[in-house]
Amino acid sequence: MKKYESKEELKAEIQKTFEKYISEFADIPECLKDTRVGEVDRTPAENLAYQVGWTSLLLKWEEDERKGLPVHTPSAEFKWNQLGDLYQWFTDTYAHLSLQELTDKLNENVNAICAMIDSLSEEELFTPHRRKWADEATTTATWEVYKFIHVNTVAPFGTFRTKIRKWKKIALYIAVS
Repeated sequence: MKKYESKEELKAEIQKTFEKYISEFADIPECLKDTRVGEVDRTPAENLAYQVGWTSLLLKWEEDERKGLPVHTPSAEFKWNQLGDLYQWFTDTYAHLSLQELTDKLNENVNAICAMIDSLSEEELFTPHRRKWADEATTTATWEVYKFIHVNTVAPFGTFRTKIRKWKKIALYIAVS
């Protein structure tokens, strides 16, 4: 996993990968948002719903901790061994929205994550054991907060960009044929 030297470097990487990822949706017609193709595991709406879901959870973990509330990772309803059910919940909760609404929501979440990064000290961001939610989320490893941010933004923005590009090659080809 990439190591960041500063908040600014982390935010810049989030913004760069997000802009590349979100730009892939600009030429997808709304009428194809729920189109499934065999070689790709998610539709465009499901792809965005997944990203909205994880970024929303990340923000909730930090918000709950700041309020002194118990933090449940990944969520109060799902445990780590129920990720398939959690992903389905993301789909059920968000995928009915339009591509524009999903894009707007994800943009809001990314901006909120960058604001969250700004609100944390370098120590809170890059040193282990500075957030209870980060400590309690993993039982086998110690993760700094930045790692959770990376795996819920930068990493999937890259991976899912590849998936949506593959979807577009297939689905848009079929649509114009």
